[in-house]
Amino acid sequence: MIRFQLKNSHVTAALLAASCLFASTALQAQEVVRLGNLKFAHYGAVSYIKEIAPKCGIKVEEHVFAKGLDIMQAVLAGELDVGAASSEAAISGRASGAPIYIVAGFARGGARLVARSDANIKSVKDLKGKKVGVTRGGIHEVLLMAELAQAGLTWGDGAGKDVQILYLAFADLNQALLGKNLDAIMQSEPQSSQAINKGFGVEVLKPYDTPIGEPVRTLVMTEKFYKERRPLAEKFMRCFVESTKTFIDSPAVAEKYVRETIFKNQITKDDFEDAMSNSPYSYNISPEHIQTTTDVMVKYGVGKMAKPPVAKDWVKTDLLEQAKKTLNIK
Repeated sequence: MIRFQLKNSHVTAALLAASCLFASTALQAQEVVRLGNLKFAHYGAVSYIKEIAPKCGIKVEEHVFAKGLDIMQAVLAGELDVGAASSEAAISGRASGAPIYIVAGFARGGARLVARSDANIKSVKDLKGKKVGVTRGGIHEVLLMAELAQAGLTWGDGAGKDVQILYLAFADLNQALLGKNLDAIMQSEPQSSQAINKGFGVEVLKPYDTPIGEPVRTLVMTEKFYKERRPLAEKFMRCFVESTKTFIDSPAVAEKYVRETIFKNQITKDDFEDAMSNSPYSYNISPEHIQTTTDVMVKYGVGKMAKPPVAKDWVKTDLLEQAKKTLNIK
């Protein structure tokens, strides 16, 4: 009997060792996707992908950057497989030789022209003679130029123009407005909502009356990842769609993750809700939208592209449509 128990114990140990070896091998075999992202409320569903990635059979390494053009530089350096950025950054990146495809959209809107609460600015025309802040190399710069042009105003970062433009990082725009170093800012979310809720800013307009309409934030993949690692690209896209669906269907999950995990409770419930009312999560993107955005950039000299990319050549939505079909999303 003792001999039988010993034999059984050896079998159990052997099975346990084999199980551990299998688990270890499976863990090592788990494929890694390198994701570039930005720290904004409407980028939250992209960030959430890494939380549910193991369920998708992948591992996602998220790298957070200051602005979209920095993500494009990382793509050029071969450091990323996928990136989340404004359409302007993606277009400028492609024009500069970044080997990328736009494969999805993940949020709409996300911009607001905010004036200092004591500046008495009610419309874009009231910006004449004022200092306006914006971040260079983002869709907000494109929208600001388009709005100023529609109002018949000239602009530049020196003297002699109707509007003086000052270029600052997103994180610094609110502080400059609060310190009265600027009269108005074209800002992202949730920062624009914070400026309004804290009382030092007022909304002038949401800049969606230009030919661009509501700007769509873009999810880009490197051509190499899209073409040569197709099964992994498909897994990642299904994970993106599932993450986005979770945030759309469960606002409480989205709020908790964005407020607590991404912003470490530095934004309030009102900030989050106001931000998301101006930048809802979405999936879709179209070549037409990207072409219009490209044309507006060319018109106003944003990005200074020697050879603007043609949208139909690099907007590829087949992975997105396949993932939506798999998850029964129309």
